[in-house]
Amino acid sequence: MSVYTEAELAYLTSQPLMRFATASPDGKPDVAPVVFSVDGDDIVTAGFDITLTVRFKNVGMNPRATLVVDDLASTNPWSPRGIKVIGTARIEEHEGSPRFRISPQVLISWGINDTTPGIPKMERRVVG
Repeated sequence: MSVYTEAELAYLTSQPLMRFATASPDGKPDVAPVVFSVDGDDIVTAGFDITLTVRFKNVGMNPRATLVVDDLASTNPWSPRGIKVIGTARIEEHEGSPRFRISPQVLISWGINDTTPGIPKMERRVVG
């Protein structure tokens, strides 16, 4: 059974970008917009040469990571929706290149499972 609801999984697979946040061991944050895909319960992302990125260095020393996928379902009424994943990231080899695999521990979603127009209620679940 997936950690995501059917609606959350459909939303994630429909979105082209996420924001991927990491921090150095002393807490210096970094966030980057990146493409991604869902692999089981995990989120995976790569790039042209991620070994040159701040997030590569950060994940190598501090595995805690957060990602956000969000958009506006409507601007009138204002109806934001999205998913925030708090978890751990690791670097793995895939087809000869490194990529990130983020495993969720906490999921927060809004405007996905309950699509009532307007400001949505946030849903929080511990999953890992």
